[in-house]
Amino acid sequence: MTISLPLGPLMLDVAGPRLSVEERELLLHPLVGGIILFKRNFESLAVLQELTFEIHALRNPPLLIAIDHEGGRVQRFRHGFTVLPPMGAIGALWDGDPARALETASAAGYVLAAELRACGIDLSFTPVLDLDYGTSAIIGNRAFHRDPAAVTALAGALNAGLRRAGMANVGKHFPGHGFVVADSHLAIPVDERPVPALYADFSPYRDHRKMDLAAVMPAHVIYEHLDPNPAGFSSYWLRYVLRGELGFDGVIFSDDLSMEGASFAGGFVERANAALDAGCDMVLVCNNPDAARLLLREWQPAVDPACARRLQALVPTMPALETEALQSQANYQAALRMIEVVAA
Repeated sequence: MTISLPLGPLMLDVAGPRLSVEERELLLHPLVGGIILFKRNFESLAVLQELTFEIHALRNPPLLIAIDHEGGRVQRFRHGFTVLPPMGAIGALWDGDPARALETASAAGYVLAAELRACGIDLSFTPVLDLDYGTSAIIGNRAFHRDPAAVTALAGALNAGLRRAGMANVGKHFPGHGFVVADSHLAIPVDERPVPALYADFSPYRDHRKMDLAAVMPAHVIYEHLDPNPAGFSSYWLRYVLRGELGFDGVIFSDDLSMEGASFAGGFVERANAALDAGCDMVLVCNNPDAARLLLREWQPAVDPACARRLQALVPTMPALETEALQSQANYQAALRMIEVVAA
């Protein structure tokens, strides 16, 4: 029996390719609004489709199923999926042939989204909007380019490809993770640049309407000349700049609260409260089942119907093609040919 519940503000994960009895119960908790999948959740295409079908059938509206599936080294599923190029490889095309680069970005977005949606996955945390300064190993060629105009154009083309397959998008990591050297998975990076130097980093977000940006994920980075808090816990960055100055009205996801960059805010309940107070709509807790259970027991956020409505807008409404039907679709085959040279 499907239970009617609005989407809650917590996204968590599960241990393997099949749900346990306990995991089914956790996913029925009113605080849960989504689930993020990892490499460990893949056994085969058929088993993945069974998993996503079961998750979607638990609740109405169905839980949002997401994944980090950007291309390059951040592509959780590979067997049975097209190996997508890093976005930096598409950005390299921009310098010699911008038109071809835009077509390739759109093709990559379509293939990415169509293949995931055929397996019941609703959303990928992509595109990366960070600028490639050549200093951040954790970003590196995940970024399209150093030039903000190129990033804006290529991300917009990728988003158009995602939309053609019925998938929304998530721009990350606001206002920019491309300059700092430290990895926010392992440390709390501090960007020490003066204020004018930061403006180029969030230039792509100024064009969020041009990119059709549906959601944003902020960085666990401190920009010390503007706010002492990491951006994901900063009402200055999320409410004043992103919502106010830039006029963004889509979803704001926290980055993973299990990352070291989130430890600034304290324990997990404190982290979740700080993220929501700063302006996030949904918080992620990944690879830490004890922390997820703790939040479900002790976290008591205020109900915000506006958050639930924004999250609901990310749930696909366009029917997805099944995997076999996709293989014979002319648009899909044309997109594969467009990206195969870059991915080689």
